[in-house]
Amino acid sequence: MNFHILTLFPEMVLQGLNTSIIGRACEKGLLSINAVNIRDFTTDKHKKVDDYTYGGGAGMLMQAQPVYDSYQHVVNNMKTRQRPRVIYVTPQGRVFNQAMAKEMAMEHDLIFLCGHYEGIDERVLEEIVTDYVSIGDYVLTGGELPAMVMIDSISRMVPGVLSNQESGETESFSGNLLEYPQYSRPEEWNGKKVPEILLSGHHKKIEEWRLEQSIQRTKERRPDLYEKYVEEQRRLEALNPKKKRKYKRNLKIQSENQVSKNQEE
Repeated sequence: MNFHILTLFPEMVLQGLNTSIIGRACEKGLLSINAVNIRDFTTDKHKKVDDYTYGGGAGMLMQAQPVYDSYQHVVNNMKTRQRPRVIYVTPQGRVFNQAMAKEMAMEHDLIFLCGHYEGIDERVLEEIVTDYVSIGDYVLTGGELPAMVMIDSISRMVPGVLSNQESGETESFSGNLLEYPQYSRPEEWNGKKVPEILLSGHHKKIEEWRLEQSIQRTKERRPDLYEKYVEEQRRLEALNPKKKRKYKRNLKIQSENQVSKNQEE
């Protein structure tokens, strides 16, 4: 999979992404990171890429010409002639989530457009952007950090990038559930012991315990996700009687755990 980042700060992007898991995936040829400096495509002799906004207002706006030319440079050098998805990183876009990461991981090429100052001339956005995406309801100084966050998340969904593909499928947000608590050696630390079930070697019971913990943790920490999980289980229940029994059993276990917790408190 190929990531192309249109940016004013290519060094920032490359230094942040060419390490750890993503760096190793690039070395294996599973991913490629192409940071394109928008300033290289300005016609201004001083390498200026911004100007005042029409109608007045505070701040400067990135001009359409260098952005468009940098985009055309990327497209012209792609092996495929299919129009790529262009993701403009902006607080005005849809909020990025795990489902979007999985969807975007199916693309061969993704272009990320990183804005600065007061944003980018609307005309070039209308011309090239296919997706307006945000990582949250707050404002940053530029689009590089959000682009790096999304690229990291998307990369994990590309086959072969993770050494154990299961880890990408079972961690937080899989099936609208947060990940269960995990433990490592030693068995006791600071007076806290690893749950006995995890030392039992009984894989079926361990899986059941982990599911119970995921459900409970999601309900406590992300009730919005928990509601989605409940609705999904109800939908599956209507389609499959076995799912119905499993769903009711999970709710019963969760209820018993909550009663036990309240008694302890």
